[in-house]
Amino acid sequence: MGDALGAARRSSFIRYWAGASISSFGSAVTAVAMPVLVVQLLAAKPFEVGVVNAAQFVPYALLGLVAGVYTDRWRRKPILVWASIGRALSLGAVPVLWLFGVLQIWMLVIALLLFGAFSVFGFAATQSLLPRLVPRARLLSANARLDQTDAAAQTLGPAVGGALVGLLGAPVAIVVDSISYLVDAALNASIHVDEPRPARTGNIGFEIREGLKWTYRHRTLGPLAVSTHIWFIANGAAMTVLSLLALRSLGFSAFTFGLLLTAFGITSLIGASLAPRLGTWLGSGRVIVIARMAYPIVWLLAAIAPPTVVGGVLLFVALSLQGLAMGTENSPEQVLWQTLTPDELLGRANATRRSGNRTLAAVGALSAGLLVGLIGDRLTLLGVIVFRQVKVGHFGAKNQATAARL
Repeated sequence: MGDALGAARRSSFIRYWAGASISSFGSAVTAVAMPVLVVQLLAAKPFEVGVVNAAQFVPYALLGLVAGVYTDRWRRKPILVWASIGRALSLGAVPVLWLFGVLQIWMLVIALLLFGAFSVFGFAATQSLLPRLVPRARLLSANARLDQTDAAAQTLGPAVGGALVGLLGAPVAIVVDSISYLVDAALNASIHVDEPRPARTGNIGFEIREGLKWTYRHRTLGPLAVSTHIWFIANGAAMTVLSLLALRSLGFSAFTFGLLLTAFGITSLIGASLAPRLGTWLGSGRVIVIARMAYPIVWLLAAIAPPTVVGGVLLFVALSLQGLAMGTENSPEQVLWQTLTPDELLGRANATRRSGNRTLAAVGALSAGLLVGLIGDRLTLLGVIVFRQVKVGHFGAKNQATAARL
């Protein structure tokens, strides 16, 4: 009986893992296609680039806390399935509008707002379902495996995306991502998981407050949540500047931009592969702290990159370092939240912090789009570094001292 149960759980995890990997591949293609569509085909202004980058994150501010409550109230598997279908339809509208010659920036923003709304529920359910699929003792290895395949998709996806954009155009390349979400939905629908319907139907406001209290007042998780919020506002700004810097200031082609993201994917894969061993050796908290020390170096290298071959090389080095840091820290951070949070609070804790993260990423993207138009891309990146260091100076001692104990 135990062997049969174990085999069923392994089979379900493999389907869950396959679906996540396929959708990650599609997203990696879109990571190349979307900036090309916005910057080159639609000739967006810097602020419009920021608006587009922020659009998919805005729903986290509006829906994130409510999504957490319903992720704890509803079965998580159906949420995953319908969220993937919704994302497929939202993205699929973009190439259809382009085909009819009517696509405009505001239409793209609406499509990404819808995409973000489905993503709010999808990601809350994704991070909350995994502990039901694998024993908690194996969560680090399971998260690392997901990170490894995600990084592998980000390695191959941008190269394929750059080639597809060059051959067929950015709108057609986005179709790949839309199809990947449909496959993800089908695989998740086939998962077998013991998931009884939660009986709780209490006051939504109370349950939101309960999630907020757990997320921000927890002795260990609270400082980690604040530190991650700071990272997201800085990274949201930096990645908005990156597309403008690479595609305009440095004159990258779609294929070269795809190679840049491929370099990021390769080092993310390396980092994700190292994460379980480093987490065991140093502790999850120290791995997170060390990884986050790399980001200001990344943005500084990008800020000083001249519009020459040397500048292109510096940008490749910067994104490679970013990939290594992100790949290394992600699975230890996920494990901390999944192991320290009770299952009945996991949906709200995941949605609460993700709501804060994505809301601040939107703020960072919008701010960067505005600042690039006023002071240029390089000064904006330097401003991101200063902002991050000031905030880390304010929160850093508590964050690092807490994280080091984990």
